[in-house]
Amino acid sequence: MKLTAAITGVGAYVPDYVLTNQELETLVETNDEWIQSRTGIKERRILKGENQGTSVMGIKAVEQLLQKTGTRPEDVDLLICATTTPDLVFPATANIISAAVGLTKAFSFDMQAACSGFLYALATGASFIKAGTYQKVIIVGADKMSSIIDYSDRATCIIFGDGAGAVLLEPSTDGLGLLDQELHSDGSGEQFLHQKAGGSRRPPSAETVANREHFVYQEGATVYKFAVKGMADVAAQVAERNNLTPESIDWLVPHQANKRIIDATAQRVGIGADKVMLNIHKYGNTTNATIPLCLADYESQLRKGNNLILAAFGGGFTWGSLYLKWAYDPKPDPQNA
Repeated sequence: MKLTAAITGVGAYVPDYVLTNQELETLVETNDEWIQSRTGIKERRILKGENQGTSVMGIKAVEQLLQKTGTRPEDVDLLICATTTPDLVFPATANIISAAVGLTKAFSFDMQAACSGFLYALATGASFIKAGTYQKVIIVGADKMSSIIDYSDRATCIIFGDGAGAVLLEPSTDGLGLLDQELHSDGSGEQFLHQKAGGSRRPPSAETVANREHFVYQEGATVYKFAVKGMADVAAQVAERNNLTPESIDWLVPHQANKRIIDATAQRVGIGADKVMLNIHKYGNTTNATIPLCLADYESQLRKGNNLILAAFGGGFTWGSLYLKWAYDPKPDPQNA
């Protein structure tokens, strides 16, 4: 069999603080029923405290991953961190995570593709494995979305939360792992979902801060329309290209942006809700962390050889889908052993 890159372990971390719909009712004009009916979200996690950046959560997720897989930090060759909310403009958040967990051999870098970043990073990391260049690659998806959310904007503050997930990629010759991918981008979508200031085009200034331009801006109806079509079409395309029927797909792993988008994607692929990984009700949209958090939450239900379709859509616009065969049966948690 040809060389492929297989996920051999998953780690995850979410902050302790729970921001409920009821608390949001005290901040903006909204209510629990309205939020749940339109998004499927009941609560989200928020990283609190001074000097607490995205790397804090990424470090926790990678530490758990290393412990669960019995991987020595010095044996890791590469770490890619998919994030839209880096700790700093530079150095890369991936570098901060690598230093904290002792990845003395690995090189590391960040990848930014909004909510599709984890899929982009997974495909990139898998390419190093399939080329025979590296043996152990860690892909991190982490975001502190609360750092760029305006909690007086009802259109965005109800959606996003904070979290991190990480996976270990290793070589496989058993027909397992990442088998196909379809990734896209369209920069004309910038106007519908972006952050107005903070980059080199509009550096931070007293004016940009006063105008509240350092937060997520979204035209919800337009983004929803593009997301439904983008995620659904590309997931169906990957399934059809690999002759996967609804019966042969074990799990759809969708980006957790909106319950209605997830439902539309599942319907397009032709599978029922019992085969869809869903945790948006607990965490909201954690951007790059949503897919690895799903894998972590459902890890105990996954079996070696399961067919998984991963799909995401993000600002920019970016979107894509991956097909992978799961590489291992559930492992006992060493903390509970």
